[in-house]
Amino acid sequence: MLYPEKIQKAGSHMERISNYQLFTITVFFQVGTTIVFGFASGAGRDAWLAVLISSFLGMIIMLMYLLLMRMQPGLTLIEWYPAQLGRWLGGFISWLYVLEFIYDAGRGIADVKYLIPTTILPETPTWVIGGVFIIVVAYGVSSGIEIIGRMGEMGFPIIIALSLLEMILLFSSGVVHTERLQPVLYEGWGEIWKSVWPTGATQSFGESIELAMIWTLTRQPERVMKTTILAIICSAIFIGTMDALAVAVLGEGVFQRSMYPMYLLIRQINVADFVTNMDAIGILFFCGLLFMKLSIHMFVAIRSIQLLTSIQNSRILVLPVSIIVFLIGIKMDSNSVKHIYDGVHIVPTLLWVPLFIILPSTLLFVTWIRKMWTMRRQASS
Repeated sequence: MLYPEKIQKAGSHMERISNYQLFTITVFFQVGTTIVFGFASGAGRDAWLAVLISSFLGMIIMLMYLLLMRMQPGLTLIEWYPAQLGRWLGGFISWLYVLEFIYDAGRGIADVKYLIPTTILPETPTWVIGGVFIIVVAYGVSSGIEIIGRMGEMGFPIIIALSLLEMILLFSSGVVHTERLQPVLYEGWGEIWKSVWPTGATQSFGESIELAMIWTLTRQPERVMKTTILAIICSAIFIGTMDALAVAVLGEGVFQRSMYPMYLLIRQINVADFVTNMDAIGILFFCGLLFMKLSIHMFVAIRSIQLLTSIQNSRILVLPVSIIVFLIGIKMDSNSVKHIYDGVHIVPTLLWVPLFIILPSTLLFVTWIRKMWTMRRQASS
């Protein structure tokens, strides 16, 4: 197992990414599958408000992670726990995060295997779709974090341009009815809070604890906090805007009941019976987001295993981890309804709250106590 005194030696050969690349990776990761399934759709017409509240809580959670990074400079998430809790207890907790990363990557494959057949390729076997996707992701991950960062850097303006084009075409189609967003808080704060906690705060935002495996790979670590906060604000604006647009076009009822509201939103584009059938472009848009998020899941899982086992070459882990992720994704859930239900109601409570909030907050308290104790001992001596 790798410990603090070995960090500099082990990390000296690692690739680095710029802070802008970290910004794009963070936005892609937080938007990811969230935009496909309709973030906070349970809040109905107030989904945009639930997004803003979730992002605010998510920012507080992310600040906790960033504070842990500041208190343990040079260490990644996987190394925080052994450094503060010891080899055995800390190592055990670190391996729990590895399993979580792999499981989340498997959920990403499950997202793809349900999305593609449901939309544009209904006759294609799910194992073929999942297999092709995992091969592409595995190739990207084996190329290293610099390649992932460059893909994020190049893909970010394309995603923004496509989103703006989508909004322009929807308004040009005359299907946007902003009055459907009113009245605000029609059903009170109760429904909004159900969407905010625990799913809204932990999905995408709390889940971004994975990025603590990447923060030490930036060229300017001192700017990570500013970069991350800006990325959260950008993600919140993007997701909130798309949710509001979906409600304004589809209506509250359809938005809540639809399995893929953003896909249905794109299908509403019809400009003078000339610009229509944008389904395929929309699916490519979604697949790009899924690819980036799944690549990050895979990369941090592999890097975590490498650090915990002191393996020198991480590429030898790509194939076995890819196979495990593929099998998890293919075997996960019997249908898409159960898959989405588990992702909204079961996983946040049983996995994300303990791993993303309870354990890090406990670690923060322990780290603070140990630092205070060390400072008192040094002062007294």
